[in-house]
Parts: sequence; C-alpha cells; structure tokens
Amino acid sequence: MRLLLVLATLAACAVAQAPPLSQLAERLTANALKADVSFLASDALEGRGTPSSGLDIAAEYVAAEFRRAGLEPAGDDGYFETAQFARVTPNTDGLELTLETGGQSIKAEKASMALQEAVPVDVSHVPVTAVTMNNATALEALRPEQVKDKALLVVLPPGTSYAVTRAIPAAIDRLDPAVVILLRTNGMGPNPNARLRETSSRAFRVPILAVWDAAIRKAIEAGVPATVTVHIPAPAVSPVKLHNVVGVLRGSDPALKDTYVLLTAHYDHLGVRGTGEGDHIFNGANDDASGTASVIEIAGALSELPRHPRRSIVFITLFGEELGDLGSRYYAQHPIFPLASTVADVNLEQLGRTDDVEGPRVGMFNLTGFDFTDMAGVFRKAGAESGIQVVKDEKNSDPFFTRSDNAAFAAAGVPSTTISVSYVYPDYHGAGDEWPKLDYENMAKVDRAIALAVYAIADSATEPQWNTANPKVEGFVKAREKNRPRNTNEHE
Repeated sequence: MRLLLVLATLAACAVAQAPPLSQLAERLTANALKADVSFLASDALEGRGTPSSGLDIAAEYVAAEFRRAGLEPAGDDGYFETAQFARVTPNTDGLELTLETGGQSIKAEKASMALQEAVPVDVSHVPVTAVTMNNATALEALRPEQVKDKALLVVLPPGTSYAVTRAIPAAIDRLDPAVVILLRTNGMGPNPNARLRETSSRAFRVPILAVWDAAIRKAIEAGVPATVTVHIPAPAVSPVKLHNVVGVLRGSDPALKDTYVLLTAHYDHLGVRGTGEGDHIFNGANDDASGTASVIEIAGALSELPRHPRRSIVFITLFGEELGDLGSRYYAQHPIFPLASTVADVNLEQLGRTDDVEGPRVGMFNLTGFDFTDMAGVFRKAGAESGIQVVKDEKNSDPFFTRSDNAAFAAAGVPSTTISVSYVYPDYHGAGDEWPKLDYENMAKVDRAIALAVYAIADSATEPQWNTANPKVEGFVKAREKNRPRNTNEHE
C-alpha cells in the first residue's frame, strides 16, 4: 500500500510538471497583447528611439508590468540595469587620411570616409598591418607585436556580415592599434550626427575610420608595404543613461534555481525621422513592441503558475537593438547572472505581423539558427500542443541569426535563437509599422507555445546544447567552452 501511495504521488508530480495549456490561454490573451502593443507603439512614445524620453517611458511601463507580475527586480536600480553611455558627435573638420606606399602618397577623398568611432588621433607615417575579414576568426592570427601602435587596416569584402564585423572590437582590445581603418567596397553616406558609445568599454579608446576611396583600395590591393598619416579631431561628447529592464522568476529546485533561462526582446525602435509632410514617427509595433509585449505577458502567465520551473527564468527587455544590439551586448559584458550559469536565450522579434512579403504566416513561427541548437525540438513539441506549426525558413533562418539580440548571447557562448512569425513584411523599418496591423489572436497562440517551451527548457535537468555537427556554430561552441571550463551540463 505504501509503495502504491509513493507511486501515485510521483505520478501526480510528473503530471504537474508542465503547465496546462488552458491556464496559459486564460492569461495569454489577444486583448492583453493589444493593450501592451498599442501603448508601446503609440505616437506618444515617438518611436522609442535610443536615447529618448519615449524609450524611458517604455522602460517604466515594462518595469510596472514586471512589478504587477511579481517578478523579483534584478537590476542595480530596481528593475533597471543602468548602462552609462556617451553621445558622441563626430567633428570632421580637418579629417584626413594619407596612404604612403610604393613611393606615392594618396590622400583619401573626404567624401569617401566616415567616422565609425570618433576618437581623436594624430599619427604620422605609422606602418599598416592589413588583414582581410573573410570570416569572424581572421583577426585571431594577428599577434599584438604586429599591430600595437600601428594602423590596423581591415579589408571588408562585399556582403561582409555583422557576425564577422562584431569580432573587431575584441581584436582592438587585444591588439591595441593606434587607429583602425575599415576598407569598404561601398560608401556609408555622410557621418551621423551622433553615435552612442559605452563609456566603460576599452575598445572605443581607438578610432575607427571607414574608407571606401577607390585609389586607396587599389593601392592596398597591390600588396606593397604602406604607412598612413591620420588626423581625426576630437568629437563632442555628452553623457547618456540607458536601461535594460530585468526581472527574475526564481526557480523551484534548490540546485537548478541558480541556473538561468533568458527570455528577451528589444523595446526600442527608430524614433522620429525625416522632415516635411507625412508621418515621421516610426512606431515599431511589430518591431519590436510585439516581442516586448510578449515578454511582459509570458512573464505574467508563468508567474501565476502554482509551481515554478526548476531553473530561474530571467525576463529582459533590451535597449538599442536598432543601433547594433547595444543593450544585449551591454548585458553580455556586464551580466547580472553569470553567463556560465545561463543555459539559453530565447529572443522574441516580430511576432504580430502575419503578412510576410512571401505569403501569409498564420499559425506558424520560425526560429533563427534552426539547426544551431537542439531547442527546435522543444518548440515543435510545444507548438503541436498549442496548435502552432514551428517551421524552418530555409531562406532566412540562418542569415537572420545575427540580426537580433540573440547574437550577443551566442557570441558569449549561450545557446540562443530568435523567434519570429515574419522576417520581412510591409512597413518593415517603416513609418507604417503601427499597432492596428498586427494579428493579435495569432500572436496569443504563438505566445502560448513559447511559454510552454520556455517552461520546459527551464524545468529540464538537461541544458540546451549547440549542434556541434553544424560548422556555423564553431565560434559559439568555443565561447561556451571558454566561459564554462568545467562540465555543468547535467544536474542529477
């Protein structure tokens, strides 16, 4: 009799492990999502540019919703992880670059240069060390003595991906050049009025100058040793305070609660752009008020469950994705919870629009890097239970892996993916991306599947893994091994 009672108790516990879909359906509703998105994407927030008062209001809104859900605040200021940045306005007066090679002196046209990182420098006839960025590891072969106090000239082939260029800041920190010159095949347009720079980052003590001057490129391609003379005047700098919004749902297992699953989305968009007649507010309803609203509502739904999953779930809305994953990169460099104990990042982008330019996307969602990790199986199972198909977009799955905040976590070794319903849709990055155009009923179904899957990942004793058979994840696997010198995969 005692044995039967124990078995019955164990069976009951096993059944209770997964949250019932009906309970999630009651909490994750179309109307709740519509309420969040319609506020976040309203004209009052003026497109949530980074930085802006609209972005700050959005952060306060997310914090209030995390407070409503009963999440534990995890920032340095309540729910806010504070990031000190600087707004840097380039000064191009007197900007010069002259290449000396093979007995000739070539001065770059000013219209063929742009300051990517405006740090003042004045160097004369310093040797050039050139490398072509054919892949993300191209800079790893260089030794500091080859580059220190010299000009590091990085040749960017046509179509160079963001995943490749994101390796440059770490290389700057290691190699300590006097100046970095990015030799491009195409122009960047005029210098922006201002850029944001993290004030504590060592990488941005070195100027980065983008150049697409044809004569300079021709001389470099000749392969003759060269020196450069570069003058970059000091920019105007003003401080800016930005925030990631972070709340945690603590796990229920005494050991596994100190391991973490991240559910993330960026809450910024493009702000107000352009002048003259017409709509100049880029509301960003689908990109990415939809992801932010989903993080809010999934947090509320999971926090109300009678049993929390064994691992802790960290809910984060991130600033500055549209300016180059600023918030996610900041978190990866200043993690609130150890990256070695972070088992996965599930990032949410563009969940509301079903009118993809290649056809309707109703009743389905995609994972970027579909074959990069073993998480697709978890999401497919949750999708089947929720009546949502989880598919691999053969055209976009891999290219879009590096185009959202999951890329920063992947670069730190954390198994990650971004979930989207549509990759490219009418009004993408346009002023017409407004809240009435979203399919909230479909979005609610998608979010229920995501909630089930995130719960399953957080409740499992086994962590998500990179697919080591896929050569595209080699760098992510190395980063994981670097951050986790001991085996922490299995918890009994």
